[in-house]
Amino acid sequence: MSASKTLQFIDRLRHHHATKIAYGHRMDLDTTPSVRRRMQRTRGRDNPFEVSIRSRLYAKGLRYRAHYPVPGMKRITCDIALPKLRIAVFLDGCFWHGCDIHPPSVKKNTAFWIEKIQRNRARDRRVGAHLVEIGWTTLRFWEHEAVEAIVRQIVSTVEEHKTAKPSPRPGAGALQDVQRPSR
Repeated sequence: MSASKTLQFIDRLRHHHATKIAYGHRMDLDTTPSVRRRMQRTRGRDNPFEVSIRSRLYAKGLRYRAHYPVPGMKRITCDIALPKLRIAVFLDGCFWHGCDIHPPSVKKNTAFWIEKIQRNRARDRRVGAHLVEIGWTTLRFWEHEAVEAIVRQIVSTVEEHKTAKPSPRPGAGALQDVQRPSR
């Protein structure tokens, strides 16, 4: 849709409906075209921050899964996962996850955005608790943290897991000879 058609569409919405209900929240229809373009360009995955972390991990010899589904939770993924070691890494953006150092500065539709960020943080806590419950190690990093420090922490955690004794799991153990019943 071209910019002029988009503006016409927004004008029609304003004319017919002062607000639109989406997901149970009022949406602000006075968003400027520049804000709209910026929000559309913001990538939820494979953004430069994620790619820089992943490329450095790969260069250090780590093999991982990107956007790995969280076991037991629908439609939720971790940014980087090492499933065999049960390590989940989340790379959080300061705005979207409500960083305490860089709190979101919102000028329009403030109530919607504050509530949205609170829901994101609640989901982050739920996912973290779930992963710990099923035996995963969870690492969370903010986008303002130094990339090299993040990579060092991930590599260190992986090395700790590789050298640690494997945890006993039901059904896991030494192979044993099994006698089959004769026919």
